[in-house]
Amino acid sequence: MPSIFTPPAEHPHLDAADPGLLAAVAAGHARLTPEQGLALFNRLPLTTLGRYADARCRTIHGDLIRTYIIDRNINYTNVCSARCTFCAFRRDADDHDAYTLDPAEIHDKIAALQAIGGTQILMQGGMNPALPLSWYEDLLRGIKARFPDIHIHAFSPPEMIEFVRFFDPPGDTLEDKIRWVLVRLRDAGLDSLPGGGGEIFAGPVRRKIGLGKCDANAWLTTMYVAHTLGMFTSATMMFGHIEGYADRVHHMWLVRQWQDRVLREAADRAEPTGHYKAFISWPFQRENTPLGRVKDWGANPAELADGAEFPGDVVARAFDWGRHEDVDYRTLGPAAAEFGRRVRMSGSTDYLRTQALSRLFLDNIYSIGASWVTMGPHIGQVALSFGANDMGSVMMEENVVSSAGTTYCLDEALLCRLIREAGFLPAQRNNTYDILRVHAGDPTDPDLAVTDWSTHRARRLHIQTEHKAEAGAALTVSAR
Repeated sequence: MPSIFTPPAEHPHLDAADPGLLAAVAAGHARLTPEQGLALFNRLPLTTLGRYADARCRTIHGDLIRTYIIDRNINYTNVCSARCTFCAFRRDADDHDAYTLDPAEIHDKIAALQAIGGTQILMQGGMNPALPLSWYEDLLRGIKARFPDIHIHAFSPPEMIEFVRFFDPPGDTLEDKIRWVLVRLRDAGLDSLPGGGGEIFAGPVRRKIGLGKCDANAWLTTMYVAHTLGMFTSATMMFGHIEGYADRVHHMWLVRQWQDRVLREAADRAEPTGHYKAFISWPFQRENTPLGRVKDWGANPAELADGAEFPGDVVARAFDWGRHEDVDYRTLGPAAAEFGRRVRMSGSTDYLRTQALSRLFLDNIYSIGASWVTMGPHIGQVALSFGANDMGSVMMEENVVSSAGTTYCLDEALLCRLIREAGFLPAQRNNTYDILRVHAGDPTDPDLAVTDWSTHRARRLHIQTEHKAEAGAALTVSAR
């Protein structure tokens, strides 16, 4: 049986900035190599990179519609066995503000979501060793029994890998063990997996920032198993910390390779096969995190002198696209000796450059999401001209990113207004990017029905630990 997917051809002999190559990439007729992707990131003017990313987006999604979803992020526990240096959310079980929600509380949250037209819950938590597999199965069955139309998008790959460790399932390989757990959860009501915990895949970086979190191969294997079970998932990347720019491209390259694999194999499978539907990247938020206390690159003027290199770039070059996974950065000279001791934070232009590159590089991924929750609503709006087709979620809750200091919050009317004022029609979608409603200009559309925008100002994010500490505390609307 012939393959249903043939990747575009690579042209490694061409200069990355060759207009003919970029036009072919935007049209879907050519594919960038990792080296070309890095060269574009480093050399192409921001507006030029954005123009080609926008052209690629319009090739896939047309000129009219840009989307959003109404869902709720339910962080069911903050007890976690990992100790990621970028996280301000996790707690030990005996901490005074540790929590695990009971099913009744989760049901109340879903009922509130459904009341505003929500279609999905994004349920993730810390990796809590005290919760047995039966707890998750009972939770999923209970949700589906009461809310059969709610899509359950839950349990990111690091959680799944910890489930394997906690529950010791049968199987000869990691893939077998993941499949056993995932089938149990799917049969109980799980619909799809979110792409949380992607961070940066490069081993030298991941071992520094993700203590106790699964490695890249385990993350990608988990998603591959989910795809073979017919699930549609997302992939993510958190950048702007200790990584080199090449590490960002390497991360995208691995996502693209594994997407190629599952699409190539789909024609030979009797059962329906899923795949990555979206890629979302966002900059590291430093407040309240251990990694945030690391010194900024450039605080010492000598670090910005001619010829000086960011430690992450030195290590990424030695990593060589994964060919030297066990590189000893301590042997790479004085700059690399500071690897992990300096952070290079990402600003608006760096974010837009990274997102635009992701749209051009990830030719086999349908959707690119704008990260306005970290960058602010207006940069999120600008991102719609830099390759993004989706503005993400109107969510009623967010605890993980907000714990690190992010407080941007929009409701549906504001999200629709941002999309419309960027020159597009806002449309509500579901998890698989099917359009549920297009707001084509009717006076009853969420944004056009507003007569007093002062009532739609951003409100404070709901924080679960405060809710637990103060009985009866009211939920507030929030979004990422």
